[in-house]
Amino acid sequence: MMLDFRSIDPLIELALTEDIGIGDITTESTVSPSQSGIGTIFAESEGVIAGLPIAQRVFEKVDSSLDFRTLVVDGDRVGSMTPIAEIEGTAKSILTGERIALNFIQRLSGTATLTAQFVAATAKYKVKIIDTRKTTAGWRAIQKYAVRVGGGYNHRFGLYDGVLIKDNHIIAAGGIAQAVERAKSTVPHTMKIEVEVETLDGVEEALAAGADIILLDNMSVELMRAAVGEIGKAVLTEASGGITLEHVEAVAATGVDLISVGALTHSAMPSDISLDLKVV
Repeated sequence: MMLDFRSIDPLIELALTEDIGIGDITTESTVSPSQSGIGTIFAESEGVIAGLPIAQRVFEKVDSSLDFRTLVVDGDRVGSMTPIAEIEGTAKSILTGERIALNFIQRLSGTATLTAQFVAATAKYKVKIIDTRKTTAGWRAIQKYAVRVGGGYNHRFGLYDGVLIKDNHIIAAGGIAQAVERAKSTVPHTMKIEVEVETLDGVEEALAAGADIILLDNMSVELMRAAVGEIGKAVLTEASGGITLEHVEAVAATGVDLISVGALTHSAMPSDISLDLKVV
């Protein structure tokens, strides 16, 4: 679950520039430059922590002399009021970096926590919970990282690393067979071709066309079970479309291999994370 800071640093710098602007006028006008402090970051509620390395990077960019100490690691499940990190150094620098660091931890921990809930709900089935491209602009790499931290898996990262033939592609190409044939004649043989279908007729067409993965989109549980029965183990199956915690177990019970959940990255509630400062 490594993070590539070459792509994350510009996001952190953008966030800091947006927040600090020409300067943190409240802190500059009220806090002595010589005042030292220790900031403790707490998880106010139970959940899975994600984003601590990014928070550390935020404080490093604000003031490289700050000492950031993690008390847990990404992927740990914590109870309410658990201290998860400490920052020691100039109080002004801690206060200036506080909001941006917390923003990253809150949102990423929210995604990791929700992912862990989906994973737990389907634990007795041989199915993977995966994410989608429904991410916040600029946040895709770290949101998908948070999904992995929560025990989920990543779908394609962008339009460039996987073929997913959706309904509008099928319309534009003239049909499933035509779309798959064109994809096969264009992309490398090492790249899998996935086709989205909504009916059993679509399943038959995708199988006949030679799809590697069939995405069962917005199907009822009954229809999905029938589709999985028809496909068997010929290709991988993915369930998608408005899947919630309330019915994800029923979807898993149909026998699909993958369940994609857009909510992991577009609707996860941020975790309640705070920072308390103590002057020393």
